[in-house]
Amino acid sequence: MVESLPPKAHSETLSHQSFPVFRSLEARPKNRIERLLSLFADVRPGEGITALMMTANIFLLLGAYYLLKPVREALILSENGAEVKSYSAAVQALLLVVVVPFYGWFATKVNRSRLLASLTGFFSANLVLFYFVGSSGVREGVVFFVWMGIFNVLMPSQFWAFANDIYTEAQGKRLFPFIGVGMSLGAVAGSMVVAPLVKTAGVGPYSLMLVAAVVLLGFLALMLAVNARVARTTAPGTTGQAEAPLGGQGGFHLILEDRYLFWIAVLITLLNIVNTVGEYALGKLVIAEAAKAGGDPKAFISQFYGHFFSMVNVLGLMLQALGASRVFRYWGVRGALFILPVLSILSYSAMAVVPILAVVRWMKILENSTDYSIMNTVRHALWLPTSREAKYKAKAAVDTFFMRAGDVLQAGIVFLGTAVGAGIQGFAWLNVALTVAWLLAAGRIAVEHRKRTV
Repeated sequence: MVESLPPKAHSETLSHQSFPVFRSLEARPKNRIERLLSLFADVRPGEGITALMMTANIFLLLGAYYLLKPVREALILSENGAEVKSYSAAVQALLLVVVVPFYGWFATKVNRSRLLASLTGFFSANLVLFYFVGSSGVREGVVFFVWMGIFNVLMPSQFWAFANDIYTEAQGKRLFPFIGVGMSLGAVAGSMVVAPLVKTAGVGPYSLMLVAAVVLLGFLALMLAVNARVARTTAPGTTGQAEAPLGGQGGFHLILEDRYLFWIAVLITLLNIVNTVGEYALGKLVIAEAAKAGGDPKAFISQFYGHFFSMVNVLGLMLQALGASRVFRYWGVRGALFILPVLSILSYSAMAVVPILAVVRWMKILENSTDYSIMNTVRHALWLPTSREAKYKAKAAVDTFFMRAGDVLQAGIVFLGTAVGAGIQGFAWLNVALTVAWLLAAGRIAVEHRKRTV
């Protein structure tokens, strides 16, 4: 969907460079905002304002999530313990079997703007309710943990479904990497403001819920503003179709009948299993190293993960801001699809052959930062050549149920592996095998993707 531009102005076949900035042979000059954004992505004339608004939008959503993440940990661990936390992940997956079909049913009854407003308003109202219930002394750690598990997959899924809906496939390939920068910045900003709010302003866990609720309302206002802007600038005759309620097929049904969607679901499940099994193996390696180092193991582990997460976040932000758009420019969505599984094979092969923390740490930093940047953008760009029903319903099913199913399967793998005495190297080799299956799924997706985009 093009913003008030003649078709030729958005030709995707015009030659252009990408270093040091993206430059294209356009009939119209770019404004100052678009010239600035061209450092990070191939932003064409007329696209800058909406792209910047979408980036700010996902920034607010991730900021709200990272405000709530420490609250989730504080409540579940202080009220119930780590074991209950692990079991609650399985409850999330079971509830999503009900939530996803209900979301799909609701999407058939309302238009796009009402769907966006209803879901965001629902979660904001929930936070106010959690505030009053928790402040009254009710133990709500398990319920809030399960709620967060649904919130943190369904809300981003709907945002990216909206992004897929308002952009053409060609625009999405160019602009999604830049919009993804908002996710990285939001995660950093949200996590950084928690400590000052708690220490300096005396804001407690329940008050953070209210802060997050306000941020979510800002997110909703900005999203509705984008929706209204797109409605004004979209080509005549297409607005009604975009605002119409979705068809009656459910998300799970769409996935089962479409091979492309089916293989995306398989890939997301495998990706999540590999990632969580890998985190488990890394944790075991860190614990073993802490025992060798002597002294307080908590201090060693805290220092390791502080450095580890800092490097992942910094490198992930750099890859998202400066690398993702250029990877999409030269390799396309299909080529970018294979980057993370190849890195994962190298990472877990290194863990299996040379299980030394100094080596594995840097391999995992590279793997995780690529996952949070380039692969995260690929996951959302895969939905560009799909129907509106698939973008909202099937994507919600994949991003929620199938992702959480990976968590449940990972728990079973760890339980069985531990029972048979598998060590760090055993789990690493298992991940190598799972990543080969992941590569095969990526190959099937690439074949189906080519059919849809030729």
